[in-house]
Amino acid sequence: MQIPPFPTVRLLAKADARAVRHGFPWVYANELVLDRRSRQLDAGTLAILEDANRVPMGVVAVNPASKIICRMLDQNPEAVIDAAWCETRLKAALAHRETLYDAPFYRLVHAESDGLPGVVIDRFGDVAVIQPNAAWADVLIDTLTDALIAVTGVTTVILNGTGRARTLEGLDERTEVIRGAAPDGPIAVPMNGATYMADVMGGQKTGLFFDQRPNHAFAASLSRGGRMLDMFSHVGGFGLAALAHGAKHVLAVDGSAPALELADAGADSMGCGASFETRKGDAFDTLTALGEEGGVFDIVVCDPPAFAPNKQSVEAGLRAYERLARLAAPLVREGGYLCLCSCSHAADLTRFRNASARGIGRAGRRGQVIHTGFAGPDHPLLPHLAESGYLKAVFFRL
Repeated sequence: MQIPPFPTVRLLAKADARAVRHGFPWVYANELVLDRRSRQLDAGTLAILEDANRVPMGVVAVNPASKIICRMLDQNPEAVIDAAWCETRLKAALAHRETLYDAPFYRLVHAESDGLPGVVIDRFGDVAVIQPNAAWADVLIDTLTDALIAVTGVTTVILNGTGRARTLEGLDERTEVIRGAAPDGPIAVPMNGATYMADVMGGQKTGLFFDQRPNHAFAASLSRGGRMLDMFSHVGGFGLAALAHGAKHVLAVDGSAPALELADAGADSMGCGASFETRKGDAFDTLTALGEEGGVFDIVVCDPPAFAPNKQSVEAGLRAYERLARLAAPLVREGGYLCLCSCSHAADLTRFRNASARGIGRAGRRGQVIHTGFAGPDHPLLPHLAESGYLKAVFFRL
């Protein structure tokens, strides 16, 4: 653990110091004085950020290898970033989740929004999965883990060091158990009356997507007694919730055979296996094939990966969302529902909704927007940081 006094780094005169003072958590590389000393700081070094007039602004974590060269940890320049500091942040995060949920299955820490920049922690009962997507968290992973155990009482902590965010930070990829023992199989997760099987060691991201919880619930409310098509289903997110709320039949489609096996296991554990069907395949090809087969559903849900993960890919991503809507809309019965989701922070809600509406129109259908959903409250949005409000779910009645 790094002990004060910390080195200093300084904003350029052109940088917007007010934004940082008012809560914006990042400093970009083109906003910082980059002399030889600052360039040679190790990734994850703690430093005091000063404005152009050398007035201290807080303690930051520095990574010269990243475009986000500084992440604000604490606006108190005298803060000590140690186990007690981590415990304070974790206790605040835990108090919020325990207010929301009666079982310990949720996103415990949502990075900057919970005051732990770049850190994601998902909780699965006595197991926690940490994604340290910023260099400082990699450096202090033992301190952070000890604090996590002290605050929550979890017995197993898994480090999931995979994904695009770590690549952008110049960090290596690795997945390992850092406390306790690896689970001997998927973890059963109760949510919205359904049971999901989460592979926390080898599954996508941390093994389950808690962010869609309220959107799963709303879609399930539309599916009672009906047939659902759950595209990009992963481990059965929308489909299993629908079965738990009385859907007659669900067809779940995904490109991952292991994910579909977990979805099947979830349906079986709920006693709904006979009403749950899976199909492995490319989403666009499968939607085309279902159209040719004359498939009709009461509700169709499309929850794809990010088609526009950055500004450079926005236009191509919007075309992909439009195409998805065009292929999905003909499969919805008259008066049925179409739910289209985007986890692309670079494509804002208005542009995503408009692209979806264009696709529906190109399919010869017309739709009313009946509901717009976002990530659940265990994924709080930092108002200063648009990236923290990435998830959109737009429900149309066709």
